[in-house]
Amino acid sequence: MEAVLTSNSVAEAIANEFVSARLKAVALSGFPGTLPATLDAAYAVQDVAIKIFPDEVAGWKIGKIPADLVGPLGSKSVSGPVFRKDVRYAAPGGTVEYGQFVGGFAAVEAEYMFEIGEDAPAGKTVWTTADAIAVVKRMVCGVEMAGSPLATINKIGPLCVVSDFGNNNGIIVGPEIPNWRDRVLTELTCETFINGKSVGTGMAANVPGGPLESLRFVAELCAKRGLPLKAGMMITTGAITGVHDINPGEMARIEFKGLGAIQCVGVPMKPRV
Repeated sequence: MEAVLTSNSVAEAIANEFVSARLKAVALSGFPGTLPATLDAAYAVQDVAIKIFPDEVAGWKIGKIPADLVGPLGSKSVSGPVFRKDVRYAAPGGTVEYGQFVGGFAAVEAEYMFEIGEDAPAGKTVWTTADAIAVVKRMVCGVEMAGSPLATINKIGPLCVVSDFGNNNGIIVGPEIPNWRDRVLTELTCETFINGKSVGTGMAANVPGGPLESLRFVAELCAKRGLPLKAGMMITTGAITGVHDINPGEMARIEFKGLGAIQCVGVPMKPRV
């Protein structure tokens, strides 16, 4: 891709198209404009979109960059915001409904998440794992609902993902993980089922560097963007069993060994405006 996204007007145009599609709950047929050439340029789009989206950032998700793009893009991960109205809570034995973009992209991801217990120190832009642990209130089981009005978002790649809120469409907060600091990561295991069929298993140890490295990455990235972590935010740490495409009406159930389960079903997204 030869074009380099540097113009604020170009970033604003792309951001407006993605935000408008999300608010109207309509699908996009392709990337709205010229794809950013760098992660910095893609985050510039995301920054604009966050400012114009009519909701409060309540957390952040992390996603993995394919190995062959780590070198060219200069990062192993990408991130995007989770908005307040898209945070849901699972009750034991219940089923959580969430919206999916008809004609867009939708997937479920089993996650281990951290709740932030205190605001990150002002101006702190370099983070260690110890720094990350210090701001955690608790660790929970959860689900990320990946979603975008653009069906090909993952096929286009990380620069597209970052441009559209990290391909996030909300999270479900589930059972708390007691004594999480003392847990062995290989013991935190889960399995994802769609319509009763197992589609993936995994453990927290599969997250590159472990969940705390994911938190450290997000904390540092957000701080450098002038968006430091705040108390109460929920931070995902990576898809444990994989990214599982799902259609409206299909039932997903994620079982977290020894901790409980989260069951959810997608319904057609309704316009927000």
